[in-house]
Parts: sequence; structure tokens; C-alpha cells
Amino acid sequence: MSVTVRVPAKVNVQLAVGAARADGFHDLANVFLAVGLHDEVTVTPADELRITCEGPDADQVPLDRTNLAARAALALAARRGIEPNVHIHIAKDIPVAGGMAGGSADGAGALLACNTLWGTGASRAELLAICAELGSDVPFSLVGGAALGVGRGEQLTVLEVGGTFHWVFAMAGRGLSTPAVFREFDRLAQGQDIPEPVASAELLEALAKGDAEALAAAVSNDLQPAALSLFPELADTLEAGRGASALAALVSGSGPTTAFLVRDAEAAEKVAAALRASGTCGAVRTAAGPVAGATVL
Repeated sequence: MSVTVRVPAKVNVQLAVGAARADGFHDLANVFLAVGLHDEVTVTPADELRITCEGPDADQVPLDRTNLAARAALALAARRGIEPNVHIHIAKDIPVAGGMAGGSADGAGALLACNTLWGTGASRAELLAICAELGSDVPFSLVGGAALGVGRGEQLTVLEVGGTFHWVFAMAGRGLSTPAVFREFDRLAQGQDIPEPVASAELLEALAKGDAEALAAAVSNDLQPAALSLFPELADTLEAGRGASALAALVSGSGPTTAFLVRDAEAAEKVAAALRASGTCGAVRTAAGPVAGATVL
């Protein structure tokens, strides 16, 4: 018997970042939108815990116990007093180290898959608590749809969305470390008075109405200057997307994937073609959201 869970990528339509806390984390107001790029995580009983991975950039995915999927299995097994003897296979389609929560998605997917395989009966609240222990973005990967994350992003409030939003994502030629981007944020912010992060009322209203143009006017990412400081070439990709008439262009999360909000599916294909022709990025993908969170297939 095996269990397969499909889990989505995310884009941050707003990422407001507060000053560094004593624990090294930052308070956030993080508005997540799940989009239709998915990983599939399959768990099968085995003699011991092991991980395999296939798909784009699979060679960059750790196959030891540092992988969030392995950590999820270990965490659930420890709570239930059982041996985490499973083979976890990850079929990657979410960009690796791209700021789209691919690793977090795999953690949420493995957790739901193991919970189903083992029949532990863990409640949604318990699964979300384990997700929060694993990482700031992991709870949203379980929930999907759209949500506001506060604290370090793990405390979620589900948001209403009044329509479908179309996106184009441009992958960079290399990855960016999330901790490195936050360190650069702190360096750039030295001596500044950083306000408390709050969600934009205009952005939440645009989501609720399904209004792409209003959302485009409200998207923001406080980590973008830090990502551009570490990876200046991303500015060329952003400019190429704007030049192709994207409604909005921004770095996705900590990057280096860049995200372009467009009017509809037809506009997405045009912007994607322009980005491919620009020579400023690697692979280019289109996707729409919101989509469901981690789902047993």
C-alpha cells in the first residue's frame, strides 16, 4: 500500500517584514496564494526511512534527514511512538530553492501522506502544529487557497478570494538562500525604524473581489531589495516582464523566482514567450491560483 499527496507551490502577494526578533526570526504579514504548480509525495512502507526524488533540479534536493519530508515523517512518528519506516518519493515540479515553498510543500505532503498511511488519526490542528515546528511556510502548504500568515508566517487566517489570478513565473539560473536574504534585509535595514508588518487592506479587498488590476497595484515584497542586492540580474528579468505588459512584477518570497501577475491565461502565454525570448532567465512557467492545499490522491 502507498499514499500519494499532491501539494502546491505558493506565491507571496504581500510579504511585509518586521525587525529581527531576539530569536533571530522576523515578524511577518505574509499573504500567501497557492498556485497550480505541484509536487507529489508518495509514502510506502519500508524497512527504514529513505527518500528518493525525481523531476527538475532533483539533484539539488537533499535525500537525508534534513529534508523537510523526512523531518515531517520523523515528527509524526515520534508523537505517536512508532517507527518512521517509510520510503518517501518526491516527484518535483515546484522549482527548487526558488522562493515558492517547494521544500515546505514536500514537508506538508509527507506529513499528510504518513498520517493517512499510518492511520494515526491526528487532527487538523495537530498536523498544523507539526507543520509550524517544521518551518514557517509549511502550514500554508497544508492549507492552500489563500491565507494571511503572521508571527513568523505560521499563524494562518484563511482569506476569501473572489476569482482566479493568472501568473507567470521565471526561474533563475541559481538559487538563493532564504537565511542569506533575511541577513541582507537586516544589513540594508540597519539604523532604520522598521514598522510593524501589517496586511494591506487594499490588497485583501482586491483578493476578495478577484480584481487583478487592483491586486497588481497592491502587491509588495519587503525582501525584494535584499534579493536584488544579492542577485542583481533579477532586475533585468523583472524589467522584461514589465515590458511585456505584466500587470505587476515582483520577486517571489525570498527569491530568486520572479512572479508576474497578468490579466488572463492568454496574457500569461504572451508574457511567458517574451520572458523566454529575453534571455534574462531560465525556465518559465504559467500557473493560476488559488488552488487547494495538500490533497490525498
